[in-house]
Amino acid sequence: MTTVHPTAIVDPGAQLGEAVEVGPYCIVGPDVTLGRGVKLRSHVVVEGVTTIGDDCVLHPFVNLGGPPQHLGHKGEPTRLEIGARNIFRENVTVHTGTQMGHGVTRIGDDCLLMVNVHVGHDAVIGNRVTMAPSVAIGGHAEVFDFVFLGGLAAVHQFTRIGRSAFIGGGGIVTKDVIPYGSVWGNHAHLEGLNLIGLKRRGFDRERINAMRAAYRLLFADEGTFQERIEDVAGAYSDIPEIVEILDFIRVDANRALCLPRREV
Repeated sequence: MTTVHPTAIVDPGAQLGEAVEVGPYCIVGPDVTLGRGVKLRSHVVVEGVTTIGDDCVLHPFVNLGGPPQHLGHKGEPTRLEIGARNIFRENVTVHTGTQMGHGVTRIGDDCLLMVNVHVGHDAVIGNRVTMAPSVAIGGHAEVFDFVFLGGLAAVHQFTRIGRSAFIGGGGIVTKDVIPYGSVWGNHAHLEGLNLIGLKRRGFDRERINAMRAAYRLLFADEGTFQERIEDVAGAYSDIPEIVEILDFIRVDANRALCLPRREV
């Protein structure tokens, strides 16, 4: 049974699924769709053209679907699409897209956005992404599945964070991060592979050792980067994760990569 607290304001045009709970002092706009079992704890604002999937939980002072922070946005009808079973902790903000971008901001399933996280316009967030407190995701950024972002990390606009990457706390990421990479610092540099994440996801020692060997070859000092890409492709074509890293690099040759720090 759907319940709406007497102090909440839910526009008649909003669509509420079964077993939705709208708590005290929440505001739900006319173009909002809440899936089955969505819970708005209190003081939550959901506005704009926003769809929220089943069983999401929104804690106090979350604001989803607000207009993008972009001077070129003139009120065009853009969207926010959120998947299922996501948790948004206190003060999280996620904005709709822009007409200049995709027109939509997207978040996948089973994500955890902790206190004070912000996701900018036109960003695309994958599944099972974890963002620790005060993470900031710039407009048009893409964060792939299973990424973990430490507290106070910031991702520059248009930057891509590959699947299962780890961003250390306070990291300022201005360049693309390869899948399974681990980066730290301001500005962030590549420290190696996300070994803890690989182990937690059940990768065996043999696979991890092969990935480490491929990583060392890819970022060695000898030869050009393109030559090393070709060497890795030839030697490790039977390992899907290595192929994924190479495909990530090749898909947009114009994007700068976050690289290991060279000692001087």
